Amino acid sequence: MTDILNLGWEEWVGLPDLSLPAIKAKVDTGARTSALHAVAIEPFGTEKNPQVRFIMHPDPNDPTIEVICSAKVIDRRMVTSSNGVAESRYVIRTPITIGGESWTIDLSLTNRETMGYRMLIGRSALKKGVSVAPGASFQQPLLSYDLYKKRHRKGGAPRRPLRIGILTQEPNNYSNTRMIAAAEERGHVIEPITTSRCYMVINNEKPEVHYDGKPLPRFDAIIPRIGSKITFYGMAVVRQFESMGAYCLNPAIGIGSSRDKLLAHQILAQHKLGMPNTAFARSSRDTQGIIDLVGGAPVVVKLLESTQGKGVVLAETRKAATALVDAFRGLDAHFLVQEFVKEAAGSDIRCFVVDGKVVGAMMRTAKAGEFRSNIHQGGSARKVKLTRDERSAAIKAAKVLKLNVAGVDVLRSDTGPKVLEVNSSPGLQGIEKATGKDIATSIIECIENNVGTVFHSPVKQTRKRKTKQKTG
Repeated sequence: MTDILNLGWEEWVGLPDLSLPAIKAKVDTGARTSALHAVAIEPFGTEKNPQVRFIMHPDPNDPTIEVICSAKVIDRRMVTSSNGVAESRYVIRTPITIGGESWTIDLSLTNRETMGYRMLIGRSALKKGVSVAPGASFQQPLLSYDLYKKRHRKGGAPRRPLRIGILTQEPNNYSNTRMIAAAEERGHVIEPITTSRCYMVINNEKPEVHYDGKPLPRFDAIIPRIGSKITFYGMAVVRQFESMGAYCLNPAIGIGSSRDKLLAHQILAQHKLGMPNTAFARSSRDTQGIIDLVGGAPVVVKLLESTQGKGVVLAETRKAATALVDAFRGLDAHFLVQEFVKEAAGSDIRCFVVDGKVVGAMMRTAKAGEFRSNIHQGGSARKVKLTRDERSAAIKAAKVLKLNVAGVDVLRSDTGPKVLEVNSSPGLQGIEKATGKDIATSIIECIENNVGTVFHSPVKQTRKRKTKQKTG
């Protein structure tokens, strides 16, 4: 004999896949369609993968609690409400839990702000074995809106479809296509955004990013892959998305700190991380003194804006080092003079850090006659096992520079690991090929674990609404 689930005309229910653990719902067998309160309804996705995102205020008496929900759209249909008004509504399908039992129901989305219940359960949502007593209330265990005051622990929130943007000038390169594929495989919608085509509306009411003449929609997350040539402008765009409430995989402050090699070295030194001895000067004429500060020749001279090994020169003798430093100063260029770690033997280790963990590591070795191990400079790469100190140094370097995703380059020296550089937009091709690991999916999982669902907005309730609530 099948157990009967007894319900009253009002019950506490949960919609776990929408991050809604507690909703007080009205059970109405006179209504066929079920409905859920939703505001700021925004469709997104493609024709083959339609999605909808909306905001839910589960507690009618506390509008400061907002839950951002998203789900796949299964239909859009005309629904007539109890007061006879017909409207076109998005319909989603999601599991419902009542009294320890769970099944799937269809819900139409509509603004129920003036109603006494944020959710209406119609007869089509009642599975076989459910009995409703119209004169009874709360036949199943009571829940509480206090559940929303406990923010989800990291990684504890259910996964939902996300709208993700990639800020990039090269949408079709290996790294971007891999992340796009990984995101779509996990049910998300991901769109490339050409950084240089963005422009911004900056105000304290409704900050926006415009693109090709139209304001961009709200993104759940942004993956900044801004090129070094547009770092300043790209950081401004990232800050704008941050002000709009999007989770930025790497924040603007972290990108700026890592791109400014002088600042990055100062931060690393401040946190006692091992690094090659480094000197910096602009107007000093004491060339010999600068070279001596890093231990004498051979030295490495780096332009502050260098990337992929470009603008990095090895001076093997004091004479060559002196000429190089004087030449860079004559160009009025900002540069670093750095100790050359001989025992590294033209190799370094790229540690790929995602969300506070090293998800892959490779040793890069320079080609014959070259000291730069960058793959872009012809270096080769192979999988490598890190020591505990190397792993710890990489994780700490990414953390102190405020980067959730980073390529941390480490040299093996006689005195332990030395952090050479931290890259805020590390490429995926070399690391995935060398390690055989799916780094792109690790990045998407990082976004899933960090995009919030429950928000306590700073709206102040100065007085209760005077609008008389209906009970529907």
